[in-house]
Amino acid sequence: MDRFNEMLVFQTVAERGGFAAAARQLGTSGPSVTRAVAALESRLGARLFHRTTRRVQLTDAGERFLQECRRLLADLAEAEAVAAGTHATPRGLVGVTSSQLFGRAHVGPLLCALLRRQPLISVRTLFVDRVVNLYEEHMDIAVRLGPLTESSLRAVPVGRVRRVVCASPAYLDAHGVPASPDDLADHACIQFTGQSPGPEWNFRQGRSVRVQSRLITDSADLAVASAIAGDGCARLLSYQVEPALRSGRLVVLLAGFEPAPLPVHVLHHEGMRVSAKVRAVFDHLVDGLRADQALA
Repeated sequence: MDRFNEMLVFQTVAERGGFAAAARQLGTSGPSVTRAVAALESRLGARLFHRTTRRVQLTDAGERFLQECRRLLADLAEAEAVAAGTHATPRGLVGVTSSQLFGRAHVGPLLCALLRRQPLISVRTLFVDRVVNLYEEHMDIAVRLGPLTESSLRAVPVGRVRRVVCASPAYLDAHGVPASPDDLADHACIQFTGQSPGPEWNFRQGRSVRVQSRLITDSADLAVASAIAGDGCARLLSYQVEPALRSGRLVVLLAGFEPAPLPVHVLHHEGMRVSAKVRAVFDHLVDGLRADQALA
C-alpha cells in the first residue's frame, strides 16, 4: 500500500473516530484499514492512536501527524486538479456551518444566491448553536461569532455584532425604562442561555447585575418572541433582534453600557491553498457578510 493511501486511511480513522467507520467510508475492509495504520506506525516508529475496545484516540504524535497529512493530501488533490484542468472551475460539494438563527437569516440567503451563479457547486449546511469541529463533522467553512480558539484555521473578519438589552414599547410603558444596568434587578427579564448562560448579565467595564428571569430558554426565536409580546427585557445579539428593532416592535435599552461587540469571522481549514469550490464559497460569504448592514 502506497504512502499517500496509508495517510488517507490514517486521516479517515482519525476523523471518523474508529477503524470500522473508516472502512465503511473508504469502501474497504476493517483488516485492511488496521494493516495500513500498523504499517504507517511501523515506518514512522511512533504510535499514532490509543486503542480501546470502544474507540480510538490520537496520541500527541498522531495529532501532529494528522495536521501534516491534511496539508499533504490537500496539496495532492490540488495538484491532480491542476493536471486535470479542473482547478479553475469551482465544482463539487462544500460544507458550511453556522449558528441556527444567523445561518438562516444571513448565511443561507448568500449561499442560495451563490448556487444560482455557480451551477457546478453544491452546498451542505449545518446550522447549530454549538461550535462545530470542521474536521470531525466534514465541514469546509464556518461562520463564527465571538472570540476564536482554533489556531489551525484561517479566519477572515467580516463584521461584528452587539450584545443588546431590549424590550417592547408596551412593556416599557407599563414598567418604565431602566436607566442603568442596576435597574434591571427590578424588571422581569428573559434569559437566552446562548448569550447569557447564567443570571449574571455583564456590561461595560466589568459591571454586572443579577437578573430575575421569568423565562430561561436556549431558543433565540422564543426569547425574541417573548420580548415582543411584552414579557420582559431580553439580552440578545443585535442580528437576532434586527428585524424587530427595524419595525419598532423592540427598543434597545442601556446602549451606553453595552460590552464590547463580538467579532464575526469566516473560517476554513485548507490553509492558504484552497480548492476552487471552497475558495468560491468562502470569498462569496466574506464579500456578502462584509456588505451586511446588520454586521456593521
